[in-house]
Amino acid sequence: MLQMLAKLLKVLNSEAEPGQVSLAFCFAMVAGFTPLLSLHNLLVLFLILLLRVNLSAFILGLLFFTGFAYMLDPLFHKAGLALLSADPMKETFTALYNNPYWRLTHFNNTIVAGSLLISALLFVPFYFLFNLLIVKYRDYILEAIRKSKLMQFFKASKFYQAYEKIAILRGGE
Repeated sequence: MLQMLAKLLKVLNSEAEPGQVSLAFCFAMVAGFTPLLSLHNLLVLFLILLLRVNLSAFILGLLFFTGFAYMLDPLFHKAGLALLSADPMKETFTALYNNPYWRLTHFNNTIVAGSLLISALLFVPFYFLFNLLIVKYRDYILEAIRKSKLMQFFKASKFYQAYEKIAILRGGE
């Protein structure tokens, strides 16, 4: 758990663009909310590799959202059931189900349909929310930590200087 927190802080403190990290968290939300072995997650993986997305943030976000999704499964089920049983959509879903390709997507599973619907609806708002939170974190919290007396004392210590030398030798900075 502490390693994951350290990795998250490393990603947030890195020089990566906030948009790259936010996009990684949003793609992680889609992949984490939906069942992992779904066909649409191949599309998510393709987009992650195609776009400039922070892979560390994606992996951490995937772990978080996958764990969080189990608590939201009843909500996903209700949303999927409402979507799949909507009268205007019945003919469309019947036609899709009769096509072997669409049947592979498991769209007729209420949890798959509901989680994909909810994650698609939350994608853009969460992108802007994550972006704002990362920028605010870097502007206020990170700067306050860097300017704190404890951090300045730590950076002046021999332990930190030895750590920096090792990081430079390993190619870290």
